[in-house]
Amino acid sequence: MAQPRKIRVFDTTLRDGEQTPGVALTKEKKLEIAYALQELGLDAIEAGFPINSLIEEETVKQIAKELDITVCGLARALTQDIDACIAADVDMIHTFISTSPQHLKYQMNKTEDEVYEMAVKAVEYVVDHGIPCMFSPMDATRTPMPYLLRVCKGVEAAGAKIINVPDTVGVMYPEKMRKFVSEIRKEIKIDLDVHCHNDFGLASANTLAAVEAGVNQVQVTVNGLGERAGNADLEQVAMALKLLYGMETNIKTERIYPTSKLVERLTTVRLMPNYPIVGDNAFAHESGIHVHAVLKRAETFEPFPPELVGAKRRLVLGKHIGVHGIDAKLKELGITVDPEQLKEITAKVKNLGGKGKKIVEEDLAAIAEDVAGMMPKKERKVELIDLVLNSRLNEKPSASVILKVNGVNGAEKRSTQEGVGPVDAALNAIKNALGGEKITLEEYHLDAITGGSDALAEVMITLRRGEDTTLARGVHEDVVMASVIAFINGINRIMK
Repeated sequence: MAQPRKIRVFDTTLRDGEQTPGVALTKEKKLEIAYALQELGLDAIEAGFPINSLIEEETVKQIAKELDITVCGLARALTQDIDACIAADVDMIHTFISTSPQHLKYQMNKTEDEVYEMAVKAVEYVVDHGIPCMFSPMDATRTPMPYLLRVCKGVEAAGAKIINVPDTVGVMYPEKMRKFVSEIRKEIKIDLDVHCHNDFGLASANTLAAVEAGVNQVQVTVNGLGERAGNADLEQVAMALKLLYGMETNIKTERIYPTSKLVERLTTVRLMPNYPIVGDNAFAHESGIHVHAVLKRAETFEPFPPELVGAKRRLVLGKHIGVHGIDAKLKELGITVDPEQLKEITAKVKNLGGKGKKIVEEDLAAIAEDVAGMMPKKERKVELIDLVLNSRLNEKPSASVILKVNGVNGAEKRSTQEGVGPVDAALNAIKNALGGEKITLEEYHLDAITGGSDALAEVMITLRRGEDTTLARGVHEDVVMASVIAFINGINRIMK
């Protein structure tokens, strides 16, 4: 493990991140992200590739003018590329050229000597214009070490300030990366930087291995954006450096989550829910055992508190939730229930979760209000024992119910009735089973609490019995059952 020290963080979201397939940022979006990166505490950002277009050059120039941090422009080892960066008034120029045998043969069609001369001349050209230069031997990790060191020593002598070591196609693994960078570190005295791609999912791990081997700066992108599988992830690298390695950076960690969400919104590249640090599930808990422990002491199932990166803990409502999780969530919503009601609410949530229903806060609130508005079982005069619906095309629906009516020796009442629809048939059957009770349905209102065909249905009704009226509610994923529950709740209220 390398000795703790301060590591500079260089962000290339606006350049390599924008090369993510399908991402194209306007000048306004780039500026918004650039300001967010500055607030985040980046040491430098790569604002773009000025030679790409006049608009790109103008955008990079505006970012360089407005920001107070180091703004870098990318340039091939070509005079016209470097001139475009100079015209954009950047604070640093990052020039690069391929060095691997694959690139020399199939991309460059040049010899090692020709590429060496181009690299040295490009760096000299940048330095002669009084601008700090970072140099990258592209595809360094597939370049034979003797030739790679020859190029690195050449650009070091030419005045390069930083040499970046790119794992251009993401073929390294941590142990190999550590040894590879260590060899370069022994020979090169100026600062080293590393730029890792994520083709095997190892970009962040390889970046940290390079830090162990002695690099002074790491290149990252917000949300791991970039070509193909992307780049080393800013959030993962920054938090690992801070909490696992004990190394300092200038990153204001509480800005990590808001910055991630801004980039997600502006690029329209959605993160997987289980994405580390900033994914929706990064600090989400559903398991009853986990929730109970986290509510007592968060570190039992969290490596660090979500507030450290500007996020919030989230309790997920589903089939694994326990009473402690439901109780905590209800308190968040400002809903108070007694212990028996809490058990019933928990059972209903677990039942819905077991059926594959995604339960959100609105669902929980409706369930809680429904349960809280129900009479205790011992006080209920009418209970639904069974309900059977029969509905066929071109035939009137029918419903059969079995009710338990307390106070009449616990007698069961049965009835089968038709209706204009299944809800009407079910309510007619209930009224008929009660015989002489003159109960009238005066108002009926149905709402889908959340979107989707599996949304919970909330039914609000007004019943009349003589001069008395009552309001009742029923919540269920099935409209008929929500209506029946509301009706039975109303009957119990009006018959007490």
